[in-house]
Amino acid sequence: MRHSVATAFMTTAALLAVAARSEVVATSANAASIRIAVPIAAPPGKVYASFLAIGRWWNKEHTYSGDAANLKLTATPGGCFCESLPGGGGVQHMTVVYVAPNQRVTLSGALGPLQSAGIAGSMTFSFVPKDAATELVLVYNFAGSYPNGLPSIAASVDEVLQSQMARLKRLVETGVADEKAAGPARP
Repeated sequence: MRHSVATAFMTTAALLAVAARSEVVATSANAASIRIAVPIAAPPGKVYASFLAIGRWWNKEHTYSGDAANLKLTATPGGCFCESLPGGGGVQHMTVVYVAPNQRVTLSGALGPLQSAGIAGSMTFSFVPKDAATELVLVYNFAGSYPNGLPSIAASVDEVLQSQMARLKRLVETGVADEKAAGPARP
């Protein structure tokens, strides 16, 4: 997974533009909980459909292949948030364990460096109607053993997930996930 100081600064600027509420709700040596709420100016059905097209909004910098088009999300119980790798390989990022179309999706597993550390997690996306808009609420609870404890990485996980939610918001509201191509996100 790629990450740079410049990306971190761009991510922070993008997050301020989306008016998301995010927090690392709790941490202990072996557990963490993150909650992100993002207002999106579209009904839940449109947000849900865009969410399922994960390869259109997930940042390629947070893939193993370097190409978000290699990502897929199959929204059925037992479905996969998976990535195809060059040469025929692949990565199972998470498994779908609950689907209520236009309302909620829950995934089980660990992302990025958490996978190789033996972390278990549950990530729920709730699509909450707010008048003609949607509040997308992401809750990620994860636990296990991590070098220096989970508090050492919880803020980074929060930052990456905030960035992904900002990209999804831009895709829904402008048709383009990339901040440079879409212009500033609407509050």
